[in-house]
Amino acid sequence: MKKIWRKEASLEKLNLLSNNTMVKYLGIEFTELGEDFLVATMTVDSRTHQPFGLLHGGASVALAESVASMAGNLAVDDSRYCVGLEINANHVRPIRSGQVTATARPLALGRTTQVWDIKIVNDSGKLICVSRLTLAVRETGESSL
Repeated sequence: MKKIWRKEASLEKLNLLSNNTMVKYLGIEFTELGEDFLVATMTVDSRTHQPFGLLHGGASVALAESVASMAGNLAVDDSRYCVGLEINANHVRPIRSGQVTATARPLALGRTTQVWDIKIVNDSGKLICVSRLTLAVRETGESSL
């Protein structure tokens, strides 16, 4: 696939944008920017556990939405931005510790919507969660009311 990014970006810039946000609090870090994909990691620890010591499904969804939303916003020009419309997730394997890695790839990059596929794997490459995010593409300055 050809390069899909419409904005200049670096991993340093993407990680700086996360300061003082939930992304930073959860320990999500952008680690790879390919021609048509974005990768982020998250440590599985007390910040991301549910009460029984497993990775919280909500933390997986936060990771999925964070990586795909950032990717979506890189795939539009400066006159547009993206916001989440719908996300779903299937949690297929539990994990108690280590790191998870999420890779977001576009399924559709339309004028008014985008659809992203996100796969989250453990340190061994085993699938932990699969998610799909639909983003609305909005015009900068467009009122949400």
